[in-house]
Amino acid sequence: MNIQTCFCIHAGKSGVSRATIIAIVASVTASILLIFMGYYLRCRRERKKYGTIRENSADSDITTVESLQFDLGTIEAATNNFSNDNKLGEGGFGEVYKGIMSNGQAIAVKRLSRNSLQGAEEFKNEVLLVAKLQHRNLVRLLGFCLEGEEKILVYEFVPNKSLDYFLFDPEKRRQLNWPRRYKIIEEIARGILYLHEDSRLRIIHRDLKASNILLNEDMHPKVSDFGMAKIFGVDQTQGNTSRIVGTYRYISDLDTMHGQFSVKSDLYSFGVLLLEIICGKKNSSFYQTDGVEDLVSHIWKHWRNETPFEVVDSVLRDSYSRNEVLRCIQIGLLCVQEDPSDRPTMAKIVLLFSSYSVTLPVPQQPAFFLHSKSGQIMPGNGLDSEQSTNKSVSWSVDEGSITEVYPR
Repeated sequence: MNIQTCFCIHAGKSGVSRATIIAIVASVTASILLIFMGYYLRCRRERKKYGTIRENSADSDITTVESLQFDLGTIEAATNNFSNDNKLGEGGFGEVYKGIMSNGQAIAVKRLSRNSLQGAEEFKNEVLLVAKLQHRNLVRLLGFCLEGEEKILVYEFVPNKSLDYFLFDPEKRRQLNWPRRYKIIEEIARGILYLHEDSRLRIIHRDLKASNILLNEDMHPKVSDFGMAKIFGVDQTQGNTSRIVGTYRYISDLDTMHGQFSVKSDLYSFGVLLLEIICGKKNSSFYQTDGVEDLVSHIWKHWRNETPFEVVDSVLRDSYSRNEVLRCIQIGLLCVQEDPSDRPTMAKIVLLFSSYSVTLPVPQQPAFFLHSKSGQIMPGNGLDSEQSTNKSVSWSVDEGSITEVYPR
């Protein structure tokens, strides 16, 4: 018996009109329909909500890539069609130009060498990953341009050029007093620590040197060219096909001999850079008459002879903290030890700078680039001072040790 029949029987007994019964039945039916309709709409809204989240999650990287992409015409206009007057420098990965955007923003444009074998999509993915790395001591990647054979990276412009511009100039290095040098060393360490441990990626720089440390308007350092080996693709530079990137005399013999790169390779380069900052001398063009032919050997000799202050840059005179200088020399020598496992991590280095209560280990003999004049010449002798290792040697590298992607 249905609802309407029941109401009809009841109405016949109670005298309720047929119209009233129909109105009641219609109201109940409508209420049930509204309940089901509300439930359906709610479920649909929830599905749409979560579906949108998933879509946004999937499309967010694409949107970000599109927002990072510059038009080639815009880059050409900003750099006056890559004019030599706008050229800032040239390295293994390509030429760098200063550009001024239409809104007045200054940018640095790295025009990559055309020898890269990396595909367009892989290039975009690598740029996207590196662009997400942000730290006050890293040069910020603003975007890229990918048109025809052109692969261009757009960075923030850092006005005070690079550290080597000041450090190795007889007059300009006077602007780098000891407190400023000490601060630069500390901040470089923090930038590399971010790359090694604190970012969403794990990036090994592999070409850490003074020319890759840029200085902003307040002379704070910004590490540049991090992630370049991955962005460029297949670890090539200057049209050569060898797999190692890096600069001769800034990489230890043991690392290059086995073609194994790790965070400890960066520690070696950091140690050389630290010692250069203390001495105001360039390791790659160092020459002394004391029987050694590289800066690290020279400093090690004075450390062993208990005359470490003899290596301090003469322009500093006695205006430096002897305790800080001594500690920095010791940290530098710890970083350039021959066995990579003996070198500290960058986290330990940052701790050593921030806490004088931590006792420093005694450094072991460094990984010499060259033996003394009377000794055996190490492999690689005869390369130009700033020549990349890939000019004369071909080694293989475990790609997995260069950049690891995982959540932090």
